[in-house]
Amino acid sequence: MIEPKDVILKVTGSTVCGSDLHLLHGSIVELEKGDILGHEFCGVVDSLGPEVTNLKVGQRVVASFQIACGDCFFCKQKLSSQCEKTNSNTIENGMYGGRTAGMCYLLPPTFGTIQKLTNIGMFGYSHFTGGFAGGQSEYVRVPFGNVNLLPLPDDVPDEKGLFLSDVICTSWNCVVDTAVYKGDVVAIWGAGPIGQMCADFAFYHGASRVIMIDQNWRLDYVKSKYPRVETIDFSTLPKGESVYSKIRELVPRGPDVALECVAGEYPKGWAHYFEILLGMETDSCEIINEMITSVRNFGRCGVTGVYAGYTNHFNIGSLMERGIRLIGNGQAPVSLIPYSTLDPCQSSRSVLVESSH
Repeated sequence: MIEPKDVILKVTGSTVCGSDLHLLHGSIVELEKGDILGHEFCGVVDSLGPEVTNLKVGQRVVASFQIACGDCFFCKQKLSSQCEKTNSNTIENGMYGGRTAGMCYLLPPTFGTIQKLTNIGMFGYSHFTGGFAGGQSEYVRVPFGNVNLLPLPDDVPDEKGLFLSDVICTSWNCVVDTAVYKGDVVAIWGAGPIGQMCADFAFYHGASRVIMIDQNWRLDYVKSKYPRVETIDFSTLPKGESVYSKIRELVPRGPDVALECVAGEYPKGWAHYFEILLGMETDSCEIINEMITSVRNFGRCGVTGVYAGYTNHFNIGSLMERGIRLIGNGQAPVSLIPYSTLDPCQSSRSVLVESSH
Protein backbone atom coordinates (compact mmCIF):
# COMPACT_ATOMS: atom_id res chain seq x y z
CA MET A 1 0.00 0.00 0.00
CA ILE A 2 1.51 3.31 -1.13
CA GLU A 3 -1.24 5.88 -1.56
CA PRO A 4 -4.43 6.41 0.48
CA LYS A 5 -6.63 5.48 -2.49
CA ASP A 6 -4.78 2.21 -3.19
CA VAL A 7 -6.43 -1.19 -3.11
CA ILE A 8 -4.54 -4.48 -2.83
CA LEU A 9 -6.42 -7.08 -4.82
CA LYS A 10 -6.07 -10.84 -4.50
CA VAL A 11 -6.35 -11.97 -8.11
CA THR A 12 -8.82 -14.80 -8.74
CA GLY A 13 -9.04 -14.52 -12.51
CA SER A 14 -6.81 -13.11 -15.24
CA THR A 15 -6.41 -13.57 -18.96
CA VAL A 16 -4.17 -12.85 -21.93
CA CYS A 17 -5.28 -10.12 -24.32
CA GLY A 18 -4.52 -9.94 -28.02
CA SER A 19 -2.93 -6.58 -27.25
CA ASP A 20 -0.20 -8.41 -25.36
CA LEU A 21 1.07 -9.57 -28.75
CA HIS A 22 2.05 -5.98 -29.51
CA LEU A 23 4.47 -6.15 -26.58
CA LEU A 24 5.76 -9.55 -27.72
CA HIS A 25 6.33 -8.24 -31.24
CA GLY A 26 8.00 -5.05 -30.01
CA SER A 27 5.37 -2.78 -31.55
CA ILE A 28 4.75 -1.17 -28.17
CA VAL A 29 8.08 -0.03 -26.72
CA GLU A 30 9.67 0.17 -23.27
CA LEU A 31 8.89 -3.32 -22.01
CA GLU A 32 11.61 -4.10 -19.49
CA LYS A 33 12.99 -7.25 -17.90
CA GLY A 34 10.94 -8.22 -14.86
CA ASP A 35 7.79 -6.44 -15.98
CA ILE A 36 4.56 -8.24 -15.11
CA LEU A 37 1.85 -8.23 -17.75
CA GLY A 38 -1.90 -8.51 -17.53
CA HIS A 39 -4.48 -5.76 -17.88
CA GLU A 40 -7.62 -7.91 -17.66
CA PHE A 41 -8.23 -9.31 -14.20
CA CYS A 42 -10.68 -9.62 -11.34
CA GLY A 43 -10.38 -10.66 -7.73
CA VAL A 44 -11.22 -10.09 -4.09
CA VAL A 45 -10.34 -6.95 -2.15
CA ASP A 46 -7.54 -7.86 0.26
CA SER A 47 -6.88 -4.45 1.83
CA LEU A 48 -7.95 -0.85 1.37
CA GLY A 49 -6.35 2.57 1.66
CA PRO A 50 -8.03 4.92 4.14
CA GLU A 51 -9.63 7.05 1.40
CA VAL A 52 -11.36 4.16 -0.36
CA THR A 53 -14.88 4.21 1.04
CA ASN A 54 -16.96 2.60 -1.73
CA LEU A 55 -15.47 -0.90 -1.37
CA LYS A 56 -14.93 -3.36 1.46
CA VAL A 57 -12.49 -6.16 2.25
CA GLY A 58 -13.65 -9.46 0.78
CA GLN A 59 -15.69 -7.85 -1.97
CA ARG A 60 -15.46 -9.27 -5.51
CA VAL A 61 -14.45 -6.71 -8.16
CA VAL A 62 -13.21 -6.47 -11.73
CA ALA A 63 -10.48 -4.00 -12.66
CA SER A 64 -10.52 -1.47 -15.46
CA PHE A 65 -7.62 -2.18 -17.82
CA GLN A 66 -6.58 1.49 -17.62
CA ILE A 67 -5.89 3.59 -14.54
CA ALA A 68 -7.84 6.81 -14.10
CA CYS A 69 -7.68 9.40 -11.35
CA GLY A 70 -11.39 10.29 -11.34
CA ASP A 71 -10.79 14.04 -10.92
CA CYS A 72 -9.25 15.48 -14.11
CA PHE A 73 -11.02 17.09 -17.08
CA PHE A 74 -11.49 13.81 -18.96
CA CYS A 75 -12.29 11.65 -15.93
CA LYS A 76 -15.09 14.01 -14.94
CA GLN A 77 -16.63 13.24 -18.34
CA LYS A 78 -16.03 9.51 -17.75
CA LEU A 79 -13.48 9.46 -20.58
CA SER A 80 -11.11 7.55 -18.33
CA SER A 81 -8.76 6.30 -21.04
CA GLN A 82 -7.57 9.86 -21.58
CA CYS A 83 -6.86 10.62 -17.92
CA GLU A 84 -4.46 13.56 -17.64
CA LYS A 85 -2.77 12.50 -14.42
CA THR A 86 -1.94 8.81 -14.63
CA ASN A 87 0.81 8.49 -17.22
CA SER A 88 4.01 10.49 -16.93
CA ASN A 89 5.71 8.97 -19.98
CA THR A 90 7.21 11.73 -22.13
CA ILE A 91 7.74 9.56 -25.23
CA GLU A 92 4.00 9.11 -25.73
CA ASN A 93 3.48 12.83 -25.30
CA GLY A 94 6.10 13.56 -27.94
CA MET A 95 4.76 11.02 -30.44
CA TYR A 96 1.06 11.72 -30.08
CA GLY A 97 0.89 15.31 -28.93
CA GLY A 98 -0.66 14.18 -25.67
CA ARG A 99 -0.67 11.30 -23.21
CA THR A 100 -3.31 8.64 -22.71
CA ALA A 101 -4.11 7.05 -19.38
CA GLY A 102 -1.74 4.38 -18.20
CA MET A 103 -2.64 0.72 -18.04
CA CYS A 104 -2.25 -0.72 -14.58
CA TYR A 105 0.92 -2.61 -14.18
CA LEU A 106 1.56 -3.77 -10.67
CA LEU A 107 4.43 -5.58 -9.03
CA PRO A 108 3.43 -8.58 -6.90
CA PRO A 109 3.74 -7.94 -3.19
CA THR A 110 6.57 -9.71 -1.43
CA PHE A 111 4.70 -9.24 1.83
CA GLY A 112 6.33 -6.00 2.73
CA THR A 113 7.65 -4.41 -0.43
CA ILE A 114 5.65 -3.26 -3.43
CA GLN A 115 7.93 -1.25 -5.66
CA LYS A 116 6.62 2.15 -6.68
CA LEU A 117 7.13 3.03 -10.32
CA THR A 118 6.39 6.24 -12.18
CA ASN A 119 2.95 7.78 -12.32
CA ILE A 120 -0.06 5.67 -13.09
CA GLY A 121 -1.14 4.50 -16.51
CA MET A 122 -2.22 1.12 -17.83
CA PHE A 123 -1.95 -2.21 -16.07
CA GLY A 124 0.80 -4.49 -17.32
CA TYR A 125 1.54 -2.70 -20.58
CA SER A 126 5.15 -1.50 -20.42
CA HIS A 127 6.60 1.79 -19.24
CA PHE A 128 5.24 3.43 -22.37
CA THR A 129 1.87 3.53 -20.59
CA GLY A 130 3.16 4.33 -17.13
CA GLY A 131 5.08 1.26 -16.01
CA PHE A 132 2.69 -0.50 -13.62
CA ALA A 133 2.68 -4.21 -12.87
CA GLY A 134 -0.25 -6.20 -14.17
CA GLY A 135 -2.75 -8.75 -13.00
CA GLN A 136 -1.05 -11.95 -14.11
CA SER A 137 0.08 -12.40 -10.53
CA GLU A 138 -1.29 -13.44 -7.15
CA TYR A 139 -1.78 -9.91 -5.84
CA VAL A 140 -1.88 -6.54 -7.51
CA ARG A 141 -1.89 -2.96 -6.29
CA VAL A 142 -4.69 -0.92 -7.89
CA PRO A 143 -4.11 2.84 -7.72
CA PHE A 144 -7.25 4.95 -7.33
CA GLY A 145 -9.10 1.77 -6.43
CA ASN A 146 -12.22 3.77 -5.69
CA VAL A 147 -12.37 4.66 -9.42
CA ASN A 148 -10.85 1.67 -11.22
CA LEU A 149 -12.66 -1.27 -9.63
CA LEU A 150 -16.22 -2.32 -10.46
CA PRO A 151 -18.10 -4.51 -7.93
CA LEU A 152 -19.20 -7.86 -9.34
CA PRO A 153 -22.61 -9.25 -8.33
CA ASP A 154 -22.63 -12.78 -6.93
CA ASP A 155 -24.35 -14.13 -10.04
CA VAL A 156 -21.52 -13.01 -12.33
CA PRO A 157 -18.66 -15.57 -12.22
CA ASP A 158 -15.06 -14.57 -12.85
CA GLU A 159 -15.19 -16.09 -16.36
CA LYS A 160 -17.84 -13.53 -17.34
CA GLY A 161 -16.72 -10.66 -15.13
CA LEU A 162 -13.32 -10.66 -16.84
CA PHE A 163 -14.97 -9.51 -20.06
CA LEU A 164 -15.85 -6.20 -18.40
CA SER A 165 -12.19 -5.44 -17.75
CA ASP A 166 -11.45 -4.76 -21.42
CA VAL A 167 -12.98 -6.89 -24.19
CA ILE A 168 -16.66 -5.95 -23.87
CA CYS A 169 -15.77 -2.32 -23.23
CA THR A 170 -13.45 -2.15 -26.24
CA SER A 171 -15.92 -3.75 -28.67
CA TRP A 172 -18.88 -1.76 -27.33
CA ASN A 173 -16.90 1.48 -27.66
CA CYS A 174 -15.82 0.60 -31.20
CA VAL A 175 -19.43 0.14 -32.33
CA VAL A 176 -20.92 3.07 -30.40
CA ASP A 177 -18.10 5.56 -31.05
CA THR A 178 -18.05 4.82 -34.79
CA ALA A 179 -21.88 4.83 -34.76
CA VAL A 180 -23.88 1.88 -36.07
CA TYR A 181 -27.49 2.69 -36.88
CA LYS A 182 -30.54 0.59 -37.65
CA GLY A 183 -30.29 -0.91 -41.11
CA ASP A 184 -26.54 -0.31 -41.53
CA VAL A 185 -24.30 -2.76 -43.32
CA VAL A 186 -21.15 -3.22 -41.24
CA ALA A 187 -17.82 -4.66 -42.42
CA ILE A 188 -15.42 -5.84 -39.72
CA TRP A 189 -11.72 -6.47 -40.33
CA GLY A 190 -10.54 -9.11 -37.83
CA ALA A 191 -12.35 -12.21 -36.56
CA GLY A 192 -10.79 -12.35 -33.11
CA PRO A 193 -12.68 -11.77 -29.85
CA ILE A 194 -13.04 -8.01 -30.45
CA GLY A 195 -14.29 -8.51 -33.98
CA GLN A 196 -16.75 -11.17 -32.83
CA MET A 197 -18.16 -8.98 -30.07
CA CYS A 198 -18.35 -6.03 -32.46
CA ALA A 199 -20.53 -8.23 -34.66
CA ASP A 200 -22.77 -8.94 -31.68
CA PHE A 201 -23.02 -5.29 -30.73
CA ALA A 202 -23.55 -4.20 -34.35
CA PHE A 203 -26.58 -6.46 -34.58
CA TYR A 204 -27.66 -5.25 -31.14
CA HIS A 205 -27.69 -1.68 -32.49
CA GLY A 206 -29.73 -2.65 -35.52
CA ALA A 207 -27.25 -3.55 -38.26
CA SER A 208 -28.94 -5.40 -41.12
CA ARG A 209 -25.79 -7.22 -42.23
CA VAL A 210 -22.29 -7.87 -40.89
CA ILE A 211 -19.43 -8.94 -43.14
CA MET A 212 -16.20 -10.15 -41.50
CA ILE A 213 -12.80 -10.19 -43.22
CA ASP A 214 -9.99 -12.47 -42.01
CA GLN A 215 -8.40 -15.82 -42.87
CA ASN A 216 -7.84 -19.44 -41.75
CA TRP A 217 -9.41 -21.10 -38.69
CA ARG A 218 -10.76 -17.85 -37.24
CA LEU A 219 -13.31 -17.59 -40.03
CA ASP A 220 -14.19 -21.26 -39.63
CA TYR A 221 -14.96 -20.55 -35.97
CA VAL A 222 -17.06 -17.51 -36.86
CA LYS A 223 -19.05 -19.53 -39.40
CA SER A 224 -19.80 -22.17 -36.76
CA LYS A 225 -20.85 -19.69 -34.05
CA TYR A 226 -22.27 -16.71 -35.97
CA PRO A 227 -24.50 -17.95 -38.81
CA ARG A 228 -25.73 -14.41 -39.54
CA VAL A 229 -22.24 -13.10 -40.21
CA GLU A 230 -21.03 -13.18 -43.83
CA THR A 231 -17.31 -13.85 -44.27
CA ILE A 232 -14.49 -13.05 -46.69
CA ASP A 233 -11.22 -15.00 -46.56
CA PHE A 234 -8.72 -12.59 -48.09
CA SER A 235 -6.08 -15.34 -48.37
CA THR A 236 -8.18 -17.40 -50.81
CA LEU A 237 -9.30 -14.64 -53.17
CA PRO A 238 -8.48 -15.50 -56.80
CA LYS A 239 -5.87 -13.55 -58.74
CA GLY A 240 -7.15 -10.15 -59.75
CA GLU A 241 -9.72 -9.99 -56.96
CA SER A 242 -9.25 -7.89 -53.81
CA VAL A 243 -11.03 -7.35 -50.52
CA TYR A 244 -12.43 -4.14 -52.02
CA SER A 245 -13.83 -5.87 -55.13
CA LYS A 246 -15.30 -8.72 -53.09
CA ILE A 247 -17.02 -6.34 -50.69
CA ARG A 248 -18.41 -4.29 -53.57
CA GLU A 249 -19.69 -7.52 -55.10
CA LEU A 250 -21.62 -8.18 -51.88
CA VAL A 251 -22.58 -4.53 -51.27
CA PRO A 252 -22.45 -2.58 -54.56
CA ARG A 253 -22.58 0.88 -52.95
CA GLY A 254 -20.29 -0.21 -50.12
CA PRO A 255 -20.90 -0.80 -46.40
CA ASP A 256 -22.09 2.07 -44.24
CA VAL A 257 -19.53 1.27 -41.54
CA ALA A 258 -16.09 -0.38 -41.41
CA LEU A 259 -14.51 -1.44 -38.12
CA GLU A 260 -10.79 -2.19 -37.73
CA CYS A 261 -10.27 -4.91 -35.09
CA VAL A 262 -6.78 -6.14 -36.05
CA ALA A 263 -3.81 -3.75 -35.52
CA GLY A 264 -1.20 -2.05 -37.64
CA GLU A 265 1.74 -4.39 -37.16
CA TYR A 266 0.61 -7.07 -39.63
CA PRO A 267 1.66 -6.13 -43.18
CA LYS A 268 0.03 -7.95 -46.07
CA GLY A 269 2.36 -6.78 -48.85
CA TRP A 270 6.12 -6.67 -49.29
CA ALA A 271 6.37 -2.87 -49.32
CA HIS A 272 5.00 -2.43 -45.82
CA TYR A 273 6.81 -5.56 -44.61
CA PHE A 274 10.21 -4.11 -45.50
CA GLU A 275 9.36 -0.57 -44.42
CA ILE A 276 8.43 -1.81 -40.95
CA LEU A 277 11.51 -4.06 -40.88
CA LEU A 278 13.78 -1.13 -41.81
CA GLY A 279 12.16 1.27 -39.36
CA MET A 280 10.67 3.45 -42.11
CA GLU A 281 7.23 3.13 -40.52
CA THR A 282 5.80 1.52 -37.40
CA ASP A 283 2.42 0.45 -38.79
CA SER A 284 0.92 -0.72 -42.05
CA CYS A 285 -2.10 1.21 -43.36
CA GLU A 286 -3.22 -1.54 -45.75
CA ILE A 287 -6.31 -2.49 -43.76
CA ILE A 288 -7.30 1.12 -43.18
CA ASN A 289 -6.92 1.81 -46.90
CA GLU A 290 -9.16 -1.19 -47.65
CA MET A 291 -11.73 0.19 -45.24
CA ILE A 292 -11.63 3.71 -46.67
CA THR A 293 -12.04 2.54 -50.27
CA SER A 294 -14.64 -0.11 -49.46
CA VAL A 295 -17.22 1.94 -47.55
CA ARG A 296 -19.81 4.06 -49.32
CA ASN A 297 -19.27 7.77 -49.80
CA PHE A 298 -19.56 9.54 -46.44
CA GLY A 299 -19.16 6.13 -44.77
CA ARG A 300 -17.66 5.74 -41.30
CA CYS A 301 -14.44 3.90 -40.45
CA GLY A 302 -13.60 3.15 -36.82
CA VAL A 303 -10.10 2.09 -35.73
CA THR A 304 -9.92 0.14 -32.48
CA GLY A 305 -6.94 -2.10 -33.30
CA VAL A 306 -3.68 -0.80 -31.83
CA TYR A 307 -1.56 1.50 -34.00
CA ALA A 308 1.68 2.63 -32.38
CA GLY A 309 3.12 5.38 -34.54
CA TYR A 310 3.46 6.30 -38.21
CA THR A 311 2.50 4.80 -41.56
CA ASN A 312 3.28 5.31 -45.27
CA HIS A 313 1.07 5.16 -48.39
CA PHE A 314 -2.09 6.31 -46.60
CA ASN A 315 -4.95 6.97 -49.04
CA ILE A 316 -5.77 10.47 -47.86
CA GLY A 317 -7.22 11.33 -51.27
CA SER A 318 -10.08 8.87 -50.97
CA LEU A 319 -10.66 9.98 -47.39
CA MET A 320 -11.01 13.64 -48.36
CA GLU A 321 -12.70 13.45 -51.75
CA ARG A 322 -15.35 10.91 -50.73
CA GLY A 323 -16.01 12.43 -47.33
CA ILE A 324 -15.03 9.34 -45.36
CA ARG A 325 -15.19 9.68 -41.58
CA LEU A 326 -12.05 8.08 -40.11
CA ILE A 327 -12.52 7.72 -36.37
CA GLY A 328 -9.80 6.71 -33.93
CA ASN A 329 -11.80 4.95 -31.22
CA GLY A 330 -8.92 5.23 -28.76
CA GLN A 331 -8.56 2.98 -25.77
CA ALA A 332 -12.12 2.36 -24.58
CA PRO A 333 -13.11 4.70 -21.72
CA VAL A 334 -14.09 1.95 -19.30
CA SER A 335 -15.65 4.37 -16.79
CA LEU A 336 -18.23 5.29 -19.42
CA ILE A 337 -19.19 1.73 -20.28
CA PRO A 338 -19.33 -1.08 -17.67
CA TYR A 339 -22.69 -0.37 -16.08
CA SER A 340 -24.41 -0.37 -19.47
CA THR A 341 -22.93 -3.78 -20.28
CA LEU A 342 -23.23 -5.52 -16.91
CA ASP A 343 -26.77 -6.80 -17.42
CA PRO A 344 -25.85 -9.08 -20.35
CA CYS A 345 -23.10 -10.60 -18.21
CA GLN A 346 -25.68 -11.59 -15.61
CA SER A 347 -27.79 -13.55 -18.10
CA SER A 348 -26.79 -17.18 -18.56
CA ARG A 349 -28.30 -17.05 -22.04
CA SER A 350 -26.72 -13.76 -23.02
CA VAL A 351 -25.94 -13.70 -26.73
CA LEU A 352 -23.42 -10.90 -26.20
CA VAL A 353 -21.25 -12.91 -23.84
CA GLU A 354 -21.99 -16.58 -24.29
CA SER A 355 -21.59 -16.65 -28.07
CA SER A 356 -18.20 -14.98 -27.82
CA HIS A 357 -16.47 -17.59 -25.68
